[in-house]
Amino acid sequence: MTTAAVSRVPADSAPRRGFRPGQRPRARLDWRLRFAALSLIWGFSFLLIKVGTHGYAPFQVTLGRLAFGTAVLAAAMAVKRERLPRGARTWGHLTVAAFLLNALPFSLFAYSELTIPSTLAGICNATSPLWGMALSLVALSEDRPTRVRVAGLGLGFLGVLTVLGAWQGFHGLDATGTVMALLASLSYPVGWIYVRRTLAGSSESHLSLTGAQLLLATAQLAIVTPVFTSMPGSFPVVPLLAIVGLGALGTGLAVLLQYGLVAEVGPTTAQMVTYFIPVIATAAGVVVLGESLSWSTPVGAVVVLVGAALTQVKRGD
Repeated sequence: MTTAAVSRVPADSAPRRGFRPGQRPRARLDWRLRFAALSLIWGFSFLLIKVGTHGYAPFQVTLGRLAFGTAVLAAAMAVKRERLPRGARTWGHLTVAAFLLNALPFSLFAYSELTIPSTLAGICNATSPLWGMALSLVALSEDRPTRVRVAGLGLGFLGVLTVLGAWQGFHGLDATGTVMALLASLSYPVGWIYVRRTLAGSSESHLSLTGAQLLLATAQLAIVTPVFTSMPGSFPVVPLLAIVGLGALGTGLAVLLQYGLVAEVGPTTAQMVTYFIPVIATAAGVVVLGESLSWSTPVGAVVVLVGAALTQVKRGD
């Protein structure tokens, strides 16, 4: 979810092996179709999280998601004959990245959807560029703000207040679940900044770094889950299938699609998927799960997306 919740090593953090400068990789499927597929996969991820929590504890949903996602990347690495990264320093930084970009936000979203609709979780996910803009003002000295970007930041958070119905005193809103979803969205840009500062310029491939990152996140959840949950007394099929889809498609395949798009059309175009995720998440929640939708939710979501788009406008664009 780009920027949905998946492994997020930045596009420029490592060279793409097998490509010469200016050379585009051969694509089996038009990039627009892959872009649409990625939007659908990440958009439906919030629905799958909700369905998964109907049968399993949030930590179990997250552990399953990470395990199946790791399996897909392990298969891709085997096909491409990629090896895991080497060096204790790289693994140390990947351990932190795995926590900030996978284990923590995935778990927070799963817990949040115990008490809030999947539609609201999907919209909260769209605030990641806003948090990223706010954090970059402090953490990245080379990323200086412009008036347009600052205006986008303010507009985006105004949209958040609209979604949450601030003028009604947040009536009927579960504060804990909403805060968890917003913290999950905040965790992504914190992780991006960390990776940018520690792993940029790594000689390892994207696939190798991401595979290791998901493996570490799976290990983190494998340690935490037995401590806070008990073994399920039964294994409901539909929630289990939702977890399998969430991991294999929403985490594993989505990462492969994302990096393929970045390699072919560049990070700016590939990251446009962010603006389709909340739209699809909202439609899926309303149509499939029958979640209610007040006027403030879509209106506020549009304001959030416009603000998020403005925060991505670079000087001179």
